[in-house]
Amino acid sequence: MGALDAVTGRVAGGATVGFRPSGSSMVPLIRGRQQVVVAPVDPSALEVGDIVLARVAGAVYLHVVSSVDPAGKRVQISNNRGRVNGWTSHDRVFGICVSVDGVPRSGAVGKTLAAGSDAPS
Repeated sequence: MGALDAVTGRVAGGATVGFRPSGSSMVPLIRGRQQVVVAPVDPSALEVGDIVLARVAGAVYLHVVSSVDPAGKRVQISNNRGRVNGWTSHDRVFGICVSVDGVPRSGAVGKTLAAGSDAPS
């Protein structure tokens, strides 16, 4: 079980979680080891450009919504470098990134579900 799997379990359980992801696939939106906060999300409210915590084909990603299919209740997930991870159903989208290094992501407003918080203050 990877680090994102542990975060996913907490977010799926209703917690808002702060953590520091590694990697460079989301630069410049998220740089490796920046503090991100992810909150439970209403997947039906997602839009292109939202950063979500989602499972696609068995792997968990903190990546961008690149397309939405409201009728099919699914979203397409991609990194910020043009690689498409694939489509995933709403029930596999666990959270939305609400801030990066303390800077709020304005697109997340109104898309979170009421939840507890494990986010750093």
